Amino acid sequence: MTRSGRSDLILVFGGWALGAGPFRMLAGADDVLLVDDYTRLDDPLPELAAYDRVDLLAFSFGVASAAHWLALTGVRPARLIAVSGTLSPADAEHGIAPEIIRATADHLCRDRFAKFCRRAGLEGEAPAIDIDAARAELFAVIRRGPAPNRSFDRIWIPDRDRIVPTRAQEAAWHRQQDAVTRVPGGHVPFRSGQSWAEWIT
Repeated sequence: MTRSGRSDLILVFGGWALGAGPFRMLAGADDVLLVDDYTRLDDPLPELAAYDRVDLLAFSFGVASAAHWLALTGVRPARLIAVSGTLSPADAEHGIAPEIIRATADHLCRDRFAKFCRRAGLEGEAPAIDIDAARAELFAVIRRGPAPNRSFDRIWIPDRDRIVPTRAQEAAWHRQQDAVTRVPGGHVPFRSGQSWAEWIT
């Protein structure tokens, strides 16, 4: 978590096993709290009580995980943003085919994870990974299933996503077209020189 003493917080539900890497280049003075373990979703995050406003940005598998968490906790963010993900993460038409996720878990190793990071478009070296914990998290995502339907204020869909296919995201969000904005790039569409505010808008 980064703290600046502000009264506003950006709550980030990140992607599987990528940590803070996708967001490292985003600028801004905002306080940011990153959630990136989706094995369980029962933490009420008492830290939120210190803030007057909470905006939630959910990325990749964090989109469904955030929606599940919101349904469990009743937290109501001021703005809810989805990037590169859907409410049905383990779904052949609206996410990633479950057999692909299972194969990723079954054959997970550091070399394969590094390849995943490159396909995702993560800049720099792959982050450290706990193989057993990352595998358990993938199986938890499959078991949990689709998240409750949720309206988002903004839905960013990259035009060259090789992780959650662009066409699957388009199909998943067809009922929220008014909120959809296409963005150039791959699964990790965040770029140097951008600010958090650009993505929360």
